[in-house]
Amino acid sequence: MTTINRRLSALSGNSQMLDGGAMFGNAPKAMWERWIQPDAVNRIPLACRALLVQEFDGEHSVRNILIETGIGAFFSPEMKTRFGIQEQDHRLLESLADLGLGHEDIDVVLLTHLHFDHAGGLLSAWQAEREPRLLFPNAHFVVGEVQWQRANDPHARDRASYIPELIRLLNESGRLEIIPQGGQSAVLGLDYRLHQSDGHTPGQLLPEVAMPGGPVVFAGDLIPGSPWVHLPITMGYDRFPEALIDEKRQLLEHLLPLHGRLVFTHDPHTAIGRLQRDEKGRYSVTETQPDFAGLAE
Repeated sequence: MTTINRRLSALSGNSQMLDGGAMFGNAPKAMWERWIQPDAVNRIPLACRALLVQEFDGEHSVRNILIETGIGAFFSPEMKTRFGIQEQDHRLLESLADLGLGHEDIDVVLLTHLHFDHAGGLLSAWQAEREPRLLFPNAHFVVGEVQWQRANDPHARDRASYIPELIRLLNESGRLEIIPQGGQSAVLGLDYRLHQSDGHTPGQLLPEVAMPGGPVVFAGDLIPGSPWVHLPITMGYDRFPEALIDEKRQLLEHLLPLHGRLVFTHDPHTAIGRLQRDEKGRYSVTETQPDFAGLAE
């Protein structure tokens, strides 16, 4: 029986500056500014972090799995300014290159959901008078059915969060796997548990990766950063905040006895942390790291 070993690496994508009040929708500024300092116009720095899972049979590479792609660089200069995007180049591609990989080397891209700050990195960088093209030509793309339906028929509240051209390109790729609600991915296999969350957006998929040191969950926009581990904290962007809190509690109760860890997509300072709960029942993370590459334990 083949034993597959995994190495995990955090990949930096293009970062953003967004309104702190929107990111901490139900928390007063006097509270959240202690966690992340705002600038003069109330914006806070946000990462758009992806997770690379490299699978090995011994020392032989089996496949490369990318979880999310960040916001990318597909926006025009005007739109980059509007959404506070800090870098002009496609940072995710540069992060892959730092590990000796190109986007052509990725075998699977799992998209937790299809909002532009999580899936925009699938597209090539903006060029005047040229349509963006779909990157990752050898990858299968995995997305939840409920989220796929949402992206194809968005609500007025989140219509601007989706990229119609990206949805079309994914549909035409011939490499799209749509996971039914409660189902598993045939492409990823049974080793990857997918937690579904509807509180932020319907049909978000949060992958759990089995590791020797305890499971690692890519927390997506259910828990975008370490401050949001605290159960009551939600974002103004969340569609169903009370449901989100219940989903968060369920995930954390699952992970705690397993000594699980969380990878944060938007936290500018913390890439990963191990879950803990104090005597008052409040969750937080310990053993935090600002970055990691080749994590194998």
